[in-house]
Amino acid sequence: MAAEDAGGNNAEWPGGTVMSRLPGALAGELLALGNAKPCPAGTVLLHQGEPSTHVFLLGHGKQPRLACVKVTAADRNGTESLLGIRISGDLVGEMGVLREGPRSATVTACRAMTVHRIPLEHFRLFLRRREEAWRVVCHMLADRLDWANRRRLDFAGYDTAVRLARVLIELAERHGTPGEAGIRLGIQLSQPEFGKLIGAGRDAIQLAVRQLKDKKYIAYRYRTVTILDLNGLATFADPG
Repeated sequence: MAAEDAGGNNAEWPGGTVMSRLPGALAGELLALGNAKPCPAGTVLLHQGEPSTHVFLLGHGKQPRLACVKVTAADRNGTESLLGIRISGDLVGEMGVLREGPRSATVTACRAMTVHRIPLEHFRLFLRRREEAWRVVCHMLADRLDWANRRRLDFAGYDTAVRLARVLIELAERHGTPGEAGIRLGIQLSQPEFGKLIGAGRDAIQLAVRQLKDKKYIAYRYRTVTILDLNGLATFADPG
């Protein structure tokens, strides 16, 4: 039975997500707040600047793949940054709802999936009723702030190849799947998207990918990264 149908059996949800952290009964209660609907790849779920009227809980993609969305934001001069990746069991759109302001980012589906649309007031009432759920959401927000702070520190302290290595290790820890060839990331990103994630231009990210490939730390093909040598990549990512 799929996790979005199982409700209380949140062990099926990927680790680190809201659904995996909620006790089974609360996970089922949160899931029941929203109406499930299919979401084709490329769908823009949320638009930066629009009013905040609901949150989305991400269900599963076409099995065995996870749901996956990109969170992006553009500044006043039009420069776009990739702020993060969210997967099955994650919430998106919660910031605007909690602070009662417009959307701070755009969320786009990377692949076909199921999403659960939860109205603003239902979500707020759930958090007011369920203190443990509120703690889980606060933990999630703190994790996302930590991620953003690490990216800022990386940008100030390391060159592009090291920044890429560091973010690949974090993505592998959360989304990676071990296999015979190595650890395959559970998400697909183009080189320009990796560049937006670490604050690097097209030429710089291409050079960084080539450098990690030449060192046999990674393989990169058709938007798919496989980490071939995790220990070597980790040593490279921490130059001391």
